[in-house]
Amino acid sequence: MKKVKITVLKTTLDKELAEEYGASGLTACPMLKEGQEFYADYAKPDGLCDEAWKAIYQYVFALSHGLKTKLFYYGDWIRKPGVAICSCNDGLRPVIFRLEATDEESTPDYIPVR
Repeated sequence: MKKVKITVLKTTLDKELAEEYGASGLTACPMLKEGQEFYADYAKPDGLCDEAWKAIYQYVFALSHGLKTKLFYYGDWIRKPGVAICSCNDGLRPVIFRLEATDEESTPDYIPVR
């Protein structure tokens, strides 16, 4: 299993939807900042939002298990092998992430119970 680099590309706010549905004073995501980087494999990295992890973990899992040289789906989404562009599931202020397969080996930090 390899580590996957997660980079925050963009934090957004859909002003039209926020005006209609959002709480007063709603801003772009206060937890994550553009350019922030995380490394993940089987577990959510410290500091990454739980909801963002739920939205992207299946892509992290695929990349960490060898999708480095292949395209997602049928090549009709991302043109670069080993890369996925994903977002969290916040409909008012989604955060956009770049996920990249790396060559860095992942080492579990736990002892499996058998």
